[in-house]
Parts: sequence; C-alpha cells; structure tokens
Amino acid sequence: MSTEFLDALTILEKDKGISRDVLIDAIEAALVSAYKRNFNQAQNVRVDLNVDTGTMRVFARKEVVDEVFDPRLEISIEDAKNYNPNYVVGDIVELEVTPKDFGRIAAQTAKQVVTQRVREAERGIVYSEFIDREEDIMTGIVQRLDHRYIYVALGKIEALLPINEQMPNESYKPHDRIKVFLTKVEKTTKGPQIFVSRSHPGLLKRLFEIEVPEIFDGTVEIKSVAREAGDRSKISVYADNPEVDPVGACVGARGGRVQAIVNELKGEKIDIVEWSEDPVEFVANALSPSKVLEVQVNEEEKATTVIVPDYQLSLAIGKRGQNARLAAKLTNWKIDIKSETDARALGIYPREENLLVSEPTESDEEDDLFKDGIE
Repeated sequence: MSTEFLDALTILEKDKGISRDVLIDAIEAALVSAYKRNFNQAQNVRVDLNVDTGTMRVFARKEVVDEVFDPRLEISIEDAKNYNPNYVVGDIVELEVTPKDFGRIAAQTAKQVVTQRVREAERGIVYSEFIDREEDIMTGIVQRLDHRYIYVALGKIEALLPINEQMPNESYKPHDRIKVFLTKVEKTTKGPQIFVSRSHPGLLKRLFEIEVPEIFDGTVEIKSVAREAGDRSKISVYADNPEVDPVGACVGARGGRVQAIVNELKGEKIDIVEWSEDPVEFVANALSPSKVLEVQVNEEEKATTVIVPDYQLSLAIGKRGQNARLAAKLTNWKIDIKSETDARALGIYPREENLLVSEPTESDEEDDLFKDGIE
C-alpha cells in the first residue's frame, strides 16, 4: 500500500474529523475479510498494516496442540517448535501467509472502507450538530416541493417541512429564505433526518427570544404560548422585577419588536398578555382585547365563568370562538363566557364576593393597537 494513501488518511483526519487510528483499524478488519473471501480461507488471520512504511502483511493464527484436527486453525507442538523452541501447547503461532497479488485487493478494499467511514463520520457530525438544536430556530432556504414535504436546506443537510407543519396563510417557492423550528432529529440508515415546522408554538417563542433582549437575558419570562398558526396567537409573559413592564418590553417602541415577528409570520396577529399566579387576573388578561367584569373560579374542575359586558360578548368569544379557545389554551383553564344580562338572569352576577376585574367605560370600545399586541 502506498505511503500516499496513508498520507491521505492524515488529511482526512484533519478535514473530516475522523481519527486516523480508527480508519487504520477499520482497514485492517476489512482486509481480513477480503483475504478470507478472495483466497477461500476460513482460518483465523490478522493483518498488520505498517503506517510508517505503507507495507502490510497477513498472518495466519494457529493454536499449538498435541494432535492436529484442523490444520487451518491448529499446528502441532513439533511443528511449532521449528519456529520457536519456547512454544508450548495452548500458545498461538502466527505464520505469514501474505499472497503475492494481495496489494491490488488491499488497495481496493481500503478505498471502500475509507469511503464508507468518511460517509458515516460525516453523518455522525451532522447528527451531533443538529441533535443539540432540537426545539431551536434556524434559517433555511426552500429547495423544492412535492405533495408531502417542502425541502429546506439547512447548511449541509435538507430538512423536511411536512404539510401539516406549514402555515396555511403562506406559500413557498424555491430559493425563499424562511425561519423554521426544529421539531425532531432522527438517526436513520441513510443518515440524519430533520423535521421542521412553521406552525409550532415553539417558533413564536424563539422569535420573541431573538427580538426581545429582556427575554433572552431572563429579565422577562415567557410563561405560555397558544397558537393557531397563520391566524392568531397569544403569549403570556412575566417579570420578577416590578419595575419592568413585560408586555411593553415585548411590544417594543411603537410596536417595533412585535411587528417584526408579525411580519415574519406573514401577518399572524399576536396578543401579548401579562401572566399572573391568580387565575382571576390571568384569565381576564388572556381574554384581551375584551374587557371583563368578573371571573368566577371553580378550583376543583379547573374551570372559570367569565362575565363580560353585553357589547363585549362577541369580542370575548372571538370569530368562531377563537379568542376564548386561545385563552383557554394559554391559561390551561376551562373558560365559559357569559354576557352581563345572561349572568344576571341566571343569578350568578353580581355576587356578594365581588371578583370585579375592570369597570367598563365609554372608551372600552376603542382598543389600543399595541397595548396587548397587534390586532
């Protein structure tokens, strides 16, 4: 075997991150198989590859015995002593059996092994790189589309964006740059397979971490996210420091921070509400932008009854129940919304134990665009 080939192993070690010793061990093991296959030998053999000279030798390994039953695996004590008088029964004798034309077979075998190991190593490197980025956000380039997936290039690998993880309000074309959320990294026989999403709530969370420094440094914490991709989302935030306005930090000056996220999500509306340990306050906040008169809590069933002014009922429920549905997902509480008139008729409002959240005023009908997010 040429020294140039061994020099190539050193280069591969630097470029691909594959240990030279690992490659040499793999080549030696492959040469053993090649020897047995090409020379019809079933005996135990060992290949010695000299990395300094580039030479190789094949040795048959035979056990020293008193009586030989299989000459391919055994050697008599008398014959063994011809090689070394110190041999005793049970020792292993190695006899060189290198074929004259083994160099050609060795070169071909070594090339196949190195190619395979390089491929495996590259797959391993890619897998190690991406397994640590599960539930993270990356920017990719749309490569092609079919009836099952959109194929997104993430550096050295193509990720799969399934139909059910795409946003219904956007279309994709080759060469589009999009941000995606890595949902799963799988190791397969053909290499790592990466699945990404545009509709996962985690994408919204990561976008806020990128746009809002206070979230990135931990000053503001995202407590929960509820999302109906492409249409509307709600996110609850909290700050330990009473001097920090978590909602204002996420909205940004003139709504700049949240608007950047809305643009990335192709116009998806986002409500930002303040998290509270008190379910009364939290549920009321989650139903933003509607105003709430009272929240009645059933701890055992983890359910709430929310009373809203008559003119706010449709706003509280939302189009096709969306606002109430997202609020329930955000708070993890069941929410039953009733108008003030219906609640009075049922005798459940007002109660002696007043859980008043906010008094409706004339200005309640005018919603501030950036108070709780982008409407």
